[in-house]
Amino acid sequence: MKRQRVLVVDDKENFVKLLMKILDNEFSVTSADDGTRALALIAAEDFDVVVSDIRMPGADGMTLLRETRRLRPDTEVILMTAYGSVQSAVEAMKQGAYDYLAKPFEPDEALLTVERAAERRRLKEQARDLRSVLDGAIRFEHLVAESPAMRKVLELMRRAADRDATVLVTGESGTGKEVVARSIHLAGPRRERRFVAVNCGAIPDTLVESELFGHVKGAYTGAGADRRGLFEEADGGTIFLDEIGELPPAVQVKLVRVLQDHAVRRVGGTDERKVDVRVIAATHLDLKAAIATGRFRDDVYYRLNVFPIHLPPLRERREDIAPLAGLFLERYAKEGTVGFTPEVLSALLEYDWPGNVRELENVIQRALAVSDGPRIGVAALPDEVAAARPLAHVGATLEQLSYREMLEQARDRATREYLVAVLRDLDGNVTKAAERAGVERESLHRLLKRYGIRSDDFKSKG
Repeated sequence: MKRQRVLVVDDKENFVKLLMKILDNEFSVTSADDGTRALALIAAEDFDVVVSDIRMPGADGMTLLRETRRLRPDTEVILMTAYGSVQSAVEAMKQGAYDYLAKPFEPDEALLTVERAAERRRLKEQARDLRSVLDGAIRFEHLVAESPAMRKVLELMRRAADRDATVLVTGESGTGKEVVARSIHLAGPRRERRFVAVNCGAIPDTLVESELFGHVKGAYTGAGADRRGLFEEADGGTIFLDEIGELPPAVQVKLVRVLQDHAVRRVGGTDERKVDVRVIAATHLDLKAAIATGRFRDDVYYRLNVFPIHLPPLRERREDIAPLAGLFLERYAKEGTVGFTPEVLSALLEYDWPGNVRELENVIQRALAVSDGPRIGVAALPDEVAAARPLAHVGATLEQLSYREMLEQARDRATREYLVAVLRDLDGNVTKAAERAGVERESLHRLLKRYGIRSDDFKSKG
């Protein structure tokens, strides 16, 4: 992953060296010894974070802050001063500074402040990118909407982001439920507030209530002080309750109260604390079956299932496999790697992917790690993937294509297979096939003509 860029500005060389040493392991750091030089750099290049002293010769820190906000409104600015006055800090924040460091500062404090500012910049970019995705593009992070099923998912996400309703995301493990939750958060009005993710199945039953709702001092052995729970931590933002089906029954009862009253009561406490939290839950379990067996409460289910989104497994949307493989290749490829051999693409398209998108991502990362040539070969795939039956009719000329051209050819192949499967299932009924595919009848006719498919060949005989 490309490292985020930080510009350090200070006329004192020792502070510049100190900050570069603190930040160099995580960021790409550039320095300037005065505000005028810094402004020239900011005008010419894009930095994620600017860390600047307030008092410098030439343009001072406040001038630098104002000009950075004008030239690069997405860049976060942190101001430093040895004259740590409250007035300067307040004025800097009013002018749009992300935060304020008073010299001398601890290295860990400086690193944490810059990390948070860089994360805020990244989230703003993701929010902008996601809005364009949800408004009509076909991909975001691990989500690719080549298939009709995933296009419907992205449309539901767009609608969910515009509302504040509780969302329940279902689907097999590895389908991208947390990615969906984060995407909805980043596209909505709470994007600037916290997204708190918690795996309900990873917390011991004895601690889950305290983790979610907090506790008061003396509530149990070891509770030496009052502690806020994750719902309070997420106040104003979003809490993501992953694997909600693993929540103990006793805690489910208390969750109903939180969802109903928008208030939490800490363990051992008597007063209720209001929380303004958007709840997104997820599970790989069949919650209706869990209700039937008494494992999950129906009142919790109905309060969570206000806006349901189901993620289909990857084997049921094979049109997305090749674009996803290309997406991961773009993300992780080392210099010189340009694509896959035809045999690899065939194996990827035929494998059933029990681990879904997460497994595909891991396979591409592994293949890149063990490959040396410009194209990933079958030898770089795990045995179970390499052994998948190769696709018929994959031409030998495929290896001469760029990986983008290869993905387009693979998409054509997957589209043809999809059309054949739908027509076979519906006995060649074009009207019903168009309804299932979610396209106009005329559009489906054009697709059938393009791929040389005759609907009559699928009609029942006799």
